[in-house]
Amino acid sequence: MAYQTIRQEYLEIPVVTRAYATACVLTTAAVQLELITPFQLYFNPDLILRNYQVWRLITNFLFFGPVGFNFLFNMIFLYRYCRMLEEGSFRGRTADFVFMFLFGGLLMTIFGTFVNLVFLGQAFTIMLVYIWSRRNPSVRMNFFGLLNFQAPFLPWVLMGFSLLLGNSIIVDLLGIAVGHVYYFLEDVFPNQPGGGRWLRTPSFLKMLFDTPEEDANYDPLPEDRPGGFAWGEGQRLGG
Repeated sequence: MAYQTIRQEYLEIPVVTRAYATACVLTTAAVQLELITPFQLYFNPDLILRNYQVWRLITNFLFFGPVGFNFLFNMIFLYRYCRMLEEGSFRGRTADFVFMFLFGGLLMTIFGTFVNLVFLGQAFTIMLVYIWSRRNPSVRMNFFGLLNFQAPFLPWVLMGFSLLLGNSIIVDLLGIAVGHVYYFLEDVFPNQPGGGRWLRTPSFLKMLFDTPEEDANYDPLPEDRPGGFAWGEGQRLGG
């Protein structure tokens, strides 16, 4: 019975969020079991171009370090905000969501080459948080019960938290920068005088991922009630 319940809950997670979170957990488990090492996963342009180790373009987004606080912190935020995006503003637009992943991953790979980052998973998580926060500006957030602020400040609060922990903020800045580029091109520029839509999801992605009909009885995870954890709790203003 417990297995069936867990399986059902797992299968109810949206497909992209489920696939990405599962890949991150399995990659970390493989490292913990010493089946693979981080040296086989990290981003290295020379090994990719000269030794054709192209898997590094993907695996560097899947490893957040050994099991510990940093891993759990990143996985919680990855799961929550990836799922809220997929079930919220990307509801019924799986192909567009996958395209956002590809666009963000490509930009981070290019920028990561210049700032000498070897793992980009944390930056990718910050990108997801940034896009969600800009699309939900009226949501009030609570961080560890200490700070109250509106959603657009969340990525900056996380960056400040990283700074307090003694971590480099380059990763956070990269995630914010890439998230802002996507948000501007997708949500801002098309609505400006003389603007237009530069980001268009390729038709083959729509054929692969988008279904013609939606289940009218589907109950998505509400974006206006993040809840569940003290550091991401929020509610809409005036609600």
